[in-house]
Amino acid sequence: MSPRILLSSVILLAGCLQAAEPLDRLHVSENGRHLVHADGKPFFYLGDTAWELFHRVNREDTLRYLDDRASKGFTVIEAVALAEFGGLVEPNTEGQLPLENRDPARPNDAYFQHVDFVVKAAAERGLRVAMLPTWGDKVNKKWGQGPEIFTPENARLYGEWLGKRYRDQPIIWILGGDRPVEDDRQRAIWRALAVGLKAGGGGAHLITYHPSGGRMSGDYVHNEDWLDFNQEQSGHAMKNKDGWRMIATEYARTPAKPCMDGEPCYEDHPVRGDKTKSEWFDEWDVRKLFYWDVFAGACGHTYGAHPIWGMWDGRAKPTADQRHTWKDALNLLGSSEVGYGRRLIESRPMLTRIPDQTLIASGEGEGGDHVQATRDSAGTFAMVYTPNGKPFALDLTKLSVPKLHAWWWDPRTGIAKDAGEIAPAPHQDFTPPRAGVSIDWVLVLDDPAKNYPEPGTTSLGR
Repeated sequence: MSPRILLSSVILLAGCLQAAEPLDRLHVSENGRHLVHADGKPFFYLGDTAWELFHRVNREDTLRYLDDRASKGFTVIEAVALAEFGGLVEPNTEGQLPLENRDPARPNDAYFQHVDFVVKAAAERGLRVAMLPTWGDKVNKKWGQGPEIFTPENARLYGEWLGKRYRDQPIIWILGGDRPVEDDRQRAIWRALAVGLKAGGGGAHLITYHPSGGRMSGDYVHNEDWLDFNQEQSGHAMKNKDGWRMIATEYARTPAKPCMDGEPCYEDHPVRGDKTKSEWFDEWDVRKLFYWDVFAGACGHTYGAHPIWGMWDGRAKPTADQRHTWKDALNLLGSSEVGYGRRLIESRPMLTRIPDQTLIASGEGEGGDHVQATRDSAGTFAMVYTPNGKPFALDLTKLSVPKLHAWWWDPRTGIAKDAGEIAPAPHQDFTPPRAGVSIDWVLVLDDPAKNYPEPGTTSLGR
């Protein structure tokens, strides 16, 4: 029997999932900068990397994890169907492998019934699953376990099967899986997989690409018709990585496509470039990358905790060099603090927000001192992030209003301090309430006539 006939039989037996709720299809905004709901309202992608969720976590613990992430304001959970570590040879917690004889044209329905459970449970909690059909080592081994099992032919079949199965579910597709595109064969595989996903799903789902560390998807696939938005991976090599520069590069590409950091430094992850092997990323590192990237023009952001992406339970062999279990890591501070950041962004108009470093008249800083600015294209608000509370000066003439209401917003607590009204000037000095290591702030400046809510409180939904 041919792989296509076998695949068709599996499709007929499996059928399609019944949506837990009517599908709210996401789109790219008209200006190519943001993601929006079906009704045109903005969608902020706040993702959590749970790469091994389908593979290593039972149903009871899956619900515990999803409840936690929903409560903290995440909107997207990222997980891999063909997992990186033993994904083809080590059964999931239900005792199932994803493929028959490691053949992408012969997916195992019993394995994907568990994936169905996770997708449905996430949707019931208001979470979308950003699913990687496979980790990248199954296309381009380069390093890791592999093996390379995909061809353009079986990638197309597998993609169509997945697309049809999840056609009516709130899914985002992520291709790439931490690998570059290095030759025409690999490009043909990813293209075939994307074409299959689009065909099976009726074009209902957005597709992006997750590149390897220090790289941008736009370097490989920006002009592919199937790519809806770009991702970079600023990665784990160093503290204070200038991911904002990478975002600026993606933002400047034509045609315009939304972009975001798909893998910044993970909280509780060792700093790979630290020769002493004593430095680990903490919540301050997480916050800096969030505000630098989002204020540079990103349509969202991805959070990661080192113990959580591998779902290490403390008993099995760690997938990398985790020092805490995934359940302990649920309490890491950064996972709550990125949720505060999402609320801040949503409390001002989102679809007209643009990056603008020309607002900074002095004190932009370098490295860990870098100050990043964003504003409304109509000039009704601006936000400026300072990572350590050092003074800076702004040119406020671009905001074109007679007065501005100022707030100092605390990224550590999500609480705003009213700083009164000021008159815009070409060189206006600002000194945050406190300064020091890990004492970061966001200055929020509003046109009082707009009556915007206190920063980080009410979502405007526009």
